Amino acid sequence: MKIVVLDGYTENPGDLSWGGLAALGKLKVYDRTPASLVISHIGDAEIVYTNKTPLTRQALSACPALKFIGVLATGYNVVDVNAARDRGIVVTNIPTYGTAAVAQFAIAMLLEICHHYAHHSEAVHAGRWENSPDWCFWDYPLIELADKTMGIVGYGRIGQATGRIARAMGMKILAFDSHRDPSLESEGCKYVELDELLANSDVITLHCPLFPETEGIINRNTIAKMKDSVILLNNSRGQLIVERDLADALNSGKIYAAGLDVVSTEPIRADNPLLGAKNCFISPHISWATKESRSRLMAIAVENLRSYLAGKPVNVVNS
Repeated sequence: MKIVVLDGYTENPGDLSWGGLAALGKLKVYDRTPASLVISHIGDAEIVYTNKTPLTRQALSACPALKFIGVLATGYNVVDVNAARDRGIVVTNIPTYGTAAVAQFAIAMLLEICHHYAHHSEAVHAGRWENSPDWCFWDYPLIELADKTMGIVGYGRIGQATGRIARAMGMKILAFDSHRDPSLESEGCKYVELDELLANSDVITLHCPLFPETEGIINRNTIAKMKDSVILLNNSRGQLIVERDLADALNSGKIYAAGLDVVSTEPIRADNPLLGAKNCFISPHISWATKESRSRLMAIAVENLRSYLAGKPVNVVNS
């Protein structure tokens, strides 16, 4: 049985082992696969793994041996799942590997906005503290989070994990989600409608999946409903935000700052309006990428294939 990984580098740049997959078949790992080489790289393989390399209906039709596609991520929109279903190809994803890492990163973005730690460290190394006439200095307002309100749009596993960390810092939580679990509510955490969350949150963080109803959920109209000087965080999906509208809100001061780990087109394009916006912190989609998180991803990817081969597929997204 032939197994091909189309774009293995981001999952495993060399600090993990592909041994689990290699034990299940003849394995070939490509660091990257451009669109022009997808069909030739798959060849007559029966098993294919992809992270962000698109698998179109045309590609699937050209690879008749293909029986199983493993997506090395939670989101699976890179695969034409309907075409895969039509051809009897099982498609699986990795649903829960990065909860702790993504929640931690959301809080890291927030703390950087509140304290500008990297900037002040650079200032110290540049000699500004040793030459300061005062015993301390700061170049940006420093923000305390205790007793402030965090609005969490999407209160699933990651949203809840982010909320637990925020609660530990003394924040109150307003949660918006289409599926509510009353057992999660408490004195400091309650479900509200989106408009109430927008109007009453000091910090808004996005942890919802990308669906037609959530695409562009942050736009000129929803921004107008927010508190002045709100902080916005997004390490879910870039398409949740209308980027021109966010850039305008940052430049006008309506939104004080944004922490983003995702954008609408990745890698980011030079003409993205957020690159020139005030107080906009952007990282290159790395919330998920701790070694611990990638190790869990690898283990689940192996188990997905093992379960499929045993006739009991799990984490199937196109059943």
